[in-house]
Amino acid sequence: MIKAPIGIGKPAFWSVQNISYQAYRLKTRPELIIGVLALCFLSFVVLVPLLQIIQDAFTFQSYDLSYEPDGVVGSFTLFHIDRVFNQPISTALFYKPLLNSLKMGFAVTAIALVVGFSLAWLMVRTNVHFKGVFGAMLVFPYMMPSWVMAIAWLSLFKNDRIGGSEGLLTYLTGIQAPDWVAYGIFPIVITLALHYYAYAYLLISGALATVDSELEEAGATSGMGKWKRIRVITMPLLMPAIGSAIVLTFIRILGTFGTPALLGLPVRFFTFSTQIYASINARNQGDAFVLALVLIVLAISFIWINSRIIGVRKSYVTMTGKGFRKSESDLGKMRWPITILVILFLCMTVALPLILLLWESLTLIPGNYSISNLTTYFWNGKGNINLAYGEPGIIHNKGILEALFNSIKLGFAAALFNGVLGLLVGYAVVRGRGARLSKWLEAIAFAPYIFPSIALGAIYIGMFSTNIGPVPALYGTFTILVLITVIKNLPFTSRTGIAAILQIHQSLEEAARVQGIGWFRRMFRIIIPLSMSGLVAGMLLTFITAMRELSLIILLISPGNMVLTGLIFSYQEMDMSQHSSAVTLMLVLLIIVISVIVRLITRSAGVGRLNVT
Repeated sequence: MIKAPIGIGKPAFWSVQNISYQAYRLKTRPELIIGVLALCFLSFVVLVPLLQIIQDAFTFQSYDLSYEPDGVVGSFTLFHIDRVFNQPISTALFYKPLLNSLKMGFAVTAIALVVGFSLAWLMVRTNVHFKGVFGAMLVFPYMMPSWVMAIAWLSLFKNDRIGGSEGLLTYLTGIQAPDWVAYGIFPIVITLALHYYAYAYLLISGALATVDSELEEAGATSGMGKWKRIRVITMPLLMPAIGSAIVLTFIRILGTFGTPALLGLPVRFFTFSTQIYASINARNQGDAFVLALVLIVLAISFIWINSRIIGVRKSYVTMTGKGFRKSESDLGKMRWPITILVILFLCMTVALPLILLLWESLTLIPGNYSISNLTTYFWNGKGNINLAYGEPGIIHNKGILEALFNSIKLGFAAALFNGVLGLLVGYAVVRGRGARLSKWLEAIAFAPYIFPSIALGAIYIGMFSTNIGPVPALYGTFTILVLITVIKNLPFTSRTGIAAILQIHQSLEEAARVQGIGWFRRMFRIIIPLSMSGLVAGMLLTFITAMRELSLIILLISPGNMVLTGLIFSYQEMDMSQHSSAVTLMLVLLIIVISVIVRLITRSAGVGRLNVT
């Protein structure tokens, strides 16, 4: 065998031959270009902000001079670490919020898991009446902002000692609700649990639907009792779904802001999210950044613990190539009583909050819920200096209408950009499966999931409050709201994108490429039509989240980019409960109506059909 001379056979890196070859390779493998561009973009908006907040947490800032006049601005310091963890103020600044957040998180997660599991079992494994209607209505709380229940709770239980005006309970009975019932950890846990049970319900009901009943019947044949079959056979198979529900709920609770602010701040009950908000408002951003980092570490630790627990058992297979059968348990005489209990639960979590919001928005004088006190002023009033500081009703209120336009614009912009980005990330990950670039891209696209919402908002303040090279300061602009909403929801849309692309065999693209069809035409004629179902689902999820989000953007909104959720919180702070209730009700109905319209349009359009003409 004749060996080629050294230096011959492999062209130099900068040679025309090698550059031409690499260009041809990129042309035939567009996933490489997409992967590199997506990785660079996500590194800038995910990793760089995290590094920036770490730097700011360990850097002496100009606002620290009031505490340390001899400090040097921009120098390395442990001032914020010492202040948060090792000073007399640390108890109020860190340890109490930590304890409150953990108590709140574990309590809400436990209650939400029990409620969600019970409802999932009833809907999937029993013959309870009206399962179709119940199944649709049980996810309604997910479509509402998490603090809707908090506003309804205040309408019921607020007292004149703290709330200013009395709630419906006092009006009807004359009994003042105790402070611990109206405010603090008790109402926070109850209202959040009645919202976040939807996560457990959706995840566990989906898992239950795939568990073959023959497995449990085999256990019964071997002499196992009903509860032992559930404990030994069913529950282990549901562990991944239960673990996901626990992690998703707990991380969301750690970063939630609206409900702890509305029900906790009046009695100085601080959680991590409200303490971060208070620190930034007090111009102690370094302290807030340290708290945000602790919040991120808590979230990562919780995910790791869950993965270790789930990882002990390697097999959770519920579907095989054999026949699959699902059976329902007959509730017998309890069928109608349990059905009535489900109806009452839906009335409490869906109907009652909306009715209370409507009633509160129609009361002329706060605390007076009589029919004679009802008015439509807060909907169509043109402004009266003697009412609500002269603030007009919704129809004539320019501030509310501008915030409405901004919310809709934010929802559609974030949904569109996030849908496209998620699909491109999914395409690059799947088509480049096995390559190091694909693994990096998949990991960094999932990274925003570990950032609690309020912490990510604090990170973006630290990064985008000044220019970054050619990128101008985005703080206070509408662009930063779109950007942070897209990034926070990317883990979900990238997953739907990956799932959609995995279902499209590469041979379809290869056949089109052989016929000379370019990549853009292949995307619009093959990939997008076939992945439209997943694309629309991810976009709709982003739209709903963007419209009802408060925790994520509360630190970033300003009068120039105000949205409805920020406006509602401002009205609540000013004790303008009628305006707050009216705008909240409008927001909830808007989300539901647009979501239903999108689903009807996509269903009638035959989403997912291939069009190659």
